[in-house]
Amino acid sequence: MEASFTAQYGIRLRNEPDMSWAEFCTLLAGIMPKTPLGQVISIRSEENKDILKNFTPDQHRIRNEWRNKMFEKQFEGMTDDEKEMQVKELENIFAKAFG
Repeated sequence: MEASFTAQYGIRLRNEPDMSWAEFCTLLAGIMPKTPLGQVISIRSEENKDILKNFTPDQHRIRNEWRNKMFEKQFEGMTDDEKEMQVKELENIFAKAFG
């Protein structure tokens, strides 16, 4: 994040003690894809199969780690019974779609 702010805005976040939260959020929302943070976000969110075919092993690792983290977060705080119900629900959806 710091590198992205420096690259795009020339701002060293550690040297900006007076930046308001609102200003920080505005600047963060404007981060462009050519910054380090923008590149990671692009990798994590890519769904185009043609682009994915050309990903490097490192890009696949970044994307897969993020997707696994988001998948695990869906089950966070669930009891084993709730998890089992979710899995059965997915099985039913797949059975209807492909069965």
